[in-house]
Amino acid sequence: MRTPSRRRPPRATLALAAAGTLLAPLLSGCWAGAGGTGSGGDSINVLMVNNPQMTELQKLTAQHFTKETGIKVNFTVLPENDVRDKISQDFANQAGQYDVATLSNYEIPIYARNGWLHAMDGYVAKDPGYDEQDVLKPMRQSLTGDDGKLYGQPFYGESSFLMYRKDVLAAKGLTMPAHPTWQQVADIAAKVDGARPGMKGICLRGLPGWGESMAPLTTVVNTFGGTWFDKNWKARLDSPEFAKATRFYVGLVREHGESGAAQSGFAECLNNMTQGKVAMWYDATSAAGLLEAADSPVKGKLGYAAAPVEKTEASGWLYTWAWGIQDASRNPDKAWKFISWASGKGYEELVGATSGWPNVPAGKRASTYANPDYRKSAAAFQEMTKEAIESARPDDPGVQPRPAPGIQFVGIPEFTDLGTKVSQEISAAIAGRQSVDSALKKSQQLAEKISKEYEGR
Repeated sequence: MRTPSRRRPPRATLALAAAGTLLAPLLSGCWAGAGGTGSGGDSINVLMVNNPQMTELQKLTAQHFTKETGIKVNFTVLPENDVRDKISQDFANQAGQYDVATLSNYEIPIYARNGWLHAMDGYVAKDPGYDEQDVLKPMRQSLTGDDGKLYGQPFYGESSFLMYRKDVLAAKGLTMPAHPTWQQVADIAAKVDGARPGMKGICLRGLPGWGESMAPLTTVVNTFGGTWFDKNWKARLDSPEFAKATRFYVGLVREHGESGAAQSGFAECLNNMTQGKVAMWYDATSAAGLLEAADSPVKGKLGYAAAPVEKTEASGWLYTWAWGIQDASRNPDKAWKFISWASGKGYEELVGATSGWPNVPAGKRASTYANPDYRKSAAAFQEMTKEAIESARPDDPGVQPRPAPGIQFVGIPEFTDLGTKVSQEISAAIAGRQSVDSALKKSQQLAEKISKEYEGR
């Protein structure tokens, strides 16, 4: 497989990007968790996002990891936007307050390039029980730096796929292909729109945010033949392919999508699907465990299909919350012991035994998908999830060479700001406040500013 060159961003740009993120946490108030001092002795400080899998980890750590190793773990747990700001502040300054932090496959290559992370290859080599080769290959690749070294280990992973109500489609005499095209999805959405009182055809994110609406939309752009930037860093948001994909996405959600689509993100679509307000939903594979939970009103009613395509063989995204060790950590050895435990096979078995196999942080290890207990508990979606992750191509997600890795994002520091601003324009088009052409014209101008920083490098 062709691997595009990962060009180093201008150092000034990286500095400005870091400086911009430093201001937010300084102005946003107080944080709960470990105090303002670094770790030491037999303790480490861990900064992590407050999702359910992480809070479960927090509950199990003292009784199991600390009891076994004698290493105390001081957790600071924050919402996603807040944790990203605080991580950026501490790691950019190499303050060393936190030994370990949850980072995604978007941040880890960038942080590694800046020298903010401690490479893990040496630890992996000395820890055969961790079994690095069991980690799914796309996850390993996405957490590798430009120098070929590992800088992160996944806690859980996900791709994207299509979720749909089997009973609703069956009542209409419709069959969902295992690998649908976007046009097939649009046709089905039109036929099931209104199939039941208050039910719309499909839910697609419209909420502004580089990690909200831009994530699914960018996968549509990829498979329609578009790209944010060509191999020479020329902005391509005004290309026919990018425009066609965006018009399709906006048109589909406006015609057959959920109410209030311009303000609907993952949480809102999950709620719509759970409450029977939509017949289909394209989003993260991690949603399936919630939809198939014991208390879910739609448990057993759902089917799952591969992410819809147009010109590519696959189009699902790739995402992981992973562990990174700050380069300035005074306890990198203890930090690795924690990571080895939290991302190891034994931890998944612990969660399966104590909380039930549906709660296992899956999506990262081949052994998980060979485990009969997990396969049984996640029978409706586990194989499709594994296939989606393994078919993801973060270095080659479209039909043309890319200058930076990423499927649902562009792996450069500026994308957080660019993606968010573009998403605001697209959301306005979804809300009917402007045309798609107007939104993309403004977005192209924003992207061209980034192009000037990178062209010719």
